[in-house]
Amino acid sequence: RFMQLKFLQGEESKMASQYFQEMQESFKNNNKSREFAAHTAKVHSVAWSCDGRRLASGSFDKTASVFVLEKDRLVKENNYRGHSDSVDQLCWHPTNPDLFVTASGDKTIRIWDVRTTKCIATVNTKGENINICWSPDGQTIAVGNKDDVVTFIDAKTHRSKAEEQFKFEVNEISWNNDNDMFFLTNGNGCINILSYPELKPIQSINAHPSNCICIKFDPTGKYFATGSADALVSLWDVEELVCVRCFSRLDWPVRTLSFSHDGKMLASASEDHFIDIAEVETGEKLWEVQCDSPTFTVAWHPKRPLLAYACDDKEGKYDNNREAGTVKLFGLPNDS
Repeated sequence: RFMQLKFLQGEESKMASQYFQEMQESFKNNNKSREFAAHTAKVHSVAWSCDGRRLASGSFDKTASVFVLEKDRLVKENNYRGHSDSVDQLCWHPTNPDLFVTASGDKTIRIWDVRTTKCIATVNTKGENINICWSPDGQTIAVGNKDDVVTFIDAKTHRSKAEEQFKFEVNEISWNNDNDMFFLTNGNGCINILSYPELKPIQSINAHPSNCICIKFDPTGKYFATGSADALVSLWDVEELVCVRCFSRLDWPVRTLSFSHDGKMLASASEDHFIDIAEVETGEKLWEVQCDSPTFTVAWHPKRPLLAYACDDKEGKYDNNREAGTVKLFGLPNDS
């Protein structure tokens, strides 16, 4: 049995190194980044629709923008107005590529339909919203505000189903892929896990020595990753709830994470002027994407090794105070 295990581990590492070489080769030929004008102020959040056809961005300028991916470029389709404050986070419906939801400091969330370009629902919430996620079954939207209240909203009736006030600073929130657990990252460096839909505490994991900022589940459901103010990214086994490895190439608080569509790459970013792309199974650095300023948000395309991201860029060489409001795409062919 031991020999069998050794053989399997050997096969796994052989496959990992083969993947590593293939991806490095791919990025050598496809490491171009291109930027696209999206907003008049900084971009807080980017996300792909489930079919990968569209990219949405949310900005400090109170709007959301939607682009269509055509070959190797993003073509702006629409700008979505209605919020009266900054759009801090957005996400798409997990299986319907036409619906996305925005969370704003104006104490509302808005659901939008790209087919009609209209807001199909505005839901009033108690506080200034900063984090939002859509449940994997598409039935519920969870939104967290600055007062550490998480509200669970029925995606069909647009009414609040439950509301939880937490005694700690709540950062990013997420369901697991099976939809039966709800995860919160908190200011004390812990990951709090609740049963869903009962919302009963299951476990609290001391994940980091300082503020735990972001959390993402990989598409295969094997791992989730958390990013912290200690500049570390930790990778967790979903079944065992144990830390499998840490990624420590960043020097600043980790603000944003994204797994590639195959679950084999993890992008993480911070105020460091690069985005780290790691191979999940080994923790090795596959590539780094150079940036001129801190990165707020990263999102891998759901089918291709294309990474959308947005930084705290300033306009031009002469006017350093104007924010650029651009969305960037990495992984384009060098000759494009």
